[in-house]
Amino acid sequence: MTDVYDILLKSQLFGGLSDVYLKEIKEISVDKYFNKGEMIFFDGDEGRGFYLVVEGRVSVYKVSPEGKEQILHIVKEGDTVGAVPVFSGKSFPANARALSKSYLLFFLRAKFINLIANNPSLTMNILAVLSVRLREFTIQIENLSLKEIPGRVAAYLLYLLGEQGGKNVIKLNISKLQLANILGTGPESLSRTLGDMKARKLIEVNGADIVVIDRIGLEELAEYGKNLK
Repeated sequence: MTDVYDILLKSQLFGGLSDVYLKEIKEISVDKYFNKGEMIFFDGDEGRGFYLVVEGRVSVYKVSPEGKEQILHIVKEGDTVGAVPVFSGKSFPANARALSKSYLLFFLRAKFINLIANNPSLTMNILAVLSVRLREFTIQIENLSLKEIPGRVAAYLLYLLGEQGGKNVIKLNISKLQLANILGTGPESLSRTLGDMKARKLIEVNGADIVVIDRIGLEELAEYGKNLK
């Protein structure tokens, strides 16, 4: 069983807080368990509170009028789900679904606001989380609207590399289908693009691991957004 306090301490939202505050935070939380594929909330639901992932992974996505899903981001252990609309007092602007059997902590908005009223450190952490979310969405919008598929893939691989803190190895914790969905393309196009990157010795693909061989070349591909000759 995952140590809840360890997850809280390592999370961006609660990292650096004292044990006293972590205990208070855990006391106002509610344990929530979801099976794989189970919905956590729907687009338009009232944002009465937010979640923190203790175990598992959560997909946050939108659905087009034609029924096509567009994944906005995959939330991993230690990250929050639904924090932005909660602090803005609005409804959830997207759907959230468990990608695997998941254990989440739920924080009711009213109780959490009372807790942070006299805690400047926690308030600063919240601002940091919201700024990261804004940056992620800005990058995603830029990639989807301005770049061709090779550029999108390269940019996202570099994003994952930085997020995971690795020197040259990216661990894909999602399926190729989910990755294609995030990038706004199909699995066939994604496979062709990865194959082209491999042929040009930009990357190697070893199962769920992607090894970056030529980071400069990958950065150039991400910058220009199309295959370079």
